[in-house]
This record gives sequence, C-alpha cells and structure tokens, in this order.
Amino acid sequence: MTLLPAAMVLALLIDRWWGEPPVRWHPVVWMGKGLDALGRHIAPAVGQSVPSKARMFLAGAMAWTAGAGVVVLIAWAATRAVGHAPAWLQVLALGVLLKPLLAWRMLRDEVRAVEAALGESLGAGRERLAWLVSREVSALDAAQVRESAIESLAENLNDSVVAPLFWFAVAGLPGAALYRFANTADAMWGYRGERGGRDWTWAGKWAARADDVLSWLPARISGALLGVLGAARDLGTLPAQARRTPSPNSGWPMAAMALALDVRLGKPGVYELHGAGRSPQAADTAQALRLAGRVVALLGAAALLWAALAWRFAA
Repeated sequence: MTLLPAAMVLALLIDRWWGEPPVRWHPVVWMGKGLDALGRHIAPAVGQSVPSKARMFLAGAMAWTAGAGVVVLIAWAATRAVGHAPAWLQVLALGVLLKPLLAWRMLRDEVRAVEAALGESLGAGRERLAWLVSREVSALDAAQVRESAIESLAENLNDSVVAPLFWFAVAGLPGAALYRFANTADAMWGYRGERGGRDWTWAGKWAARADDVLSWLPARISGALLGVLGAARDLGTLPAQARRTPSPNSGWPMAAMALALDVRLGKPGVYELHGAGRSPQAADTAQALRLAGRVVALLGAAALLWAALAWRFAA
C-alpha cells in the first residue's frame, strides 16, 4: 500500500522539476490522436446526411468503450510488468508513468503567461488566452480575459491534478489512465453541436456523461479544498453557486475560487459566479495561483503522510 502514495509524491516532484515530457512520448497526446482518428468515423460531417440519434449515440459509446479498454489494458500491463520488481523500482516506474497523466506546472505557467500578455496589451492577452480555453476570445475585455484565465485555472486544477490523483489512489495507474482518457474524450467529443466541422450532439454524448460521472466526486473535493484553504466567505453558498454553470462539476472549483478571491467570474450570456464580487485584477490572478498551489502542496503532503503511515503499520 505504500507504493501508490509514494508514486504520487514522486509524480508531483517530477512535474515540479521537469514539467511535461516531450510530445512524442506523451500518452495524453497519443490518446488525443486516437480519439481524433476514431472521431472521424462516428460523428457526421456538418451538412452530411445524419444517421439516427440512436445510431450516433451507440457508435460514440462503443468507440469510447473500446478506446478506454485499450488505455486501461496498457496501464494494467505496465503495472503488472513491474509488479515483481523491488519496491523502489515499482515506485519509480509508477511515478514516471503517472506524471504525464497530471499537469500542474504547465497549467500554472499558462495562466501566468495570460496575465503577462495582458500586461502588454489586450490583444496579446486574448491571443494567449486562446491557448488555454476553447471559448471565443476576440470580444472579451481585459476583465473577462482575466476571469477566463482564473476559471480555467480552477477547473483544470481538478481535471489535471486532483481527479487524476484521486483515481490513482482508488484504482492505481489504470484508474488515472481511464480518467485522463475520459477527460480528453470529453474535451474532444463532448460538444452539443458542431466542432471541427462535425456534429457531436449525439456522437459525443456518452463521452460527456462518462466524464461527468468520473469527475463528480473529485470536483467537489477540489471545490472544498479551494474554499477552505482560501478561507472563502459564504462557503455555505458554494453548492448553489456551483449549480449556476451548465456543467454538473466545473462549477464547484470555479465557484469556490470566486468566493475565496471575492471576485466575480463568469461566461457572458451563460453564467455568473459570485455576482456580488468585484472584477478581478492582476493581483487576483497571482492570488489564485498561490491558492491552487496550496491545494497541490496539500495533496502532496497528504500522499506523503499516507505513505509514512502505510509503511509504519506494515513494518
């Protein structure tokens, strides 16, 4: 039992020291390429004759299940391959394999880059934000650019750190790999309408719902950690605030961040979180990054304590 928490600590240290592996060796990039190839066969091109909704849904579900099965099988095989090695080698292997399935340093650096670009000009801030979010950025003002960056930080803190670590703790490397596959599939397929010239309304519905299920508990853990560590005011309003977003999960870390910073966050015409808060300033981006960093540090400390206790009781 000491292997999993020790591997979590190692993965976080690798992320801190070295960041992401090269693209050609990145398993999430491989997942994305596989999903892109599968997607061409399940989602009809816009303007093309559309199969029945049931057929598109079934095709999406079957493709997702097949892809998830391959990912889980590979992760299980990798775990089995080192299962009889010395404990230190198992921890090293699992930590190295877990690292690409989480990404805190890259997220932190991207949010910092948006704020730095916004300090140069609104156009530069919008351009840099487009690297981080999928929404249209051309009409956003400076405050909205900053809001979007802080929201993305909160949402991806869950998607890229808390949830992968949660599922690794629950089900080892296969659990973390399955979550990362589901989250990537949702980002690529989980759209209500057109994306990339294809209609994903029904073909991507299974992928969207699978991610909702796997993210449900981690998102609430993320929201609670952000709220408590940020000493958020009116934390009792978090559930109501979170329900204002279309997603059943992303509202939790985003609303908690808004309450902790006492700022207003939102997407024009879609939702508003903590409407009584002020418009975020540059100092709020820095504070948001510090708060997210505290959550990551707490997760690392919890994993270290878990490893120490497991080792103590196993001795």
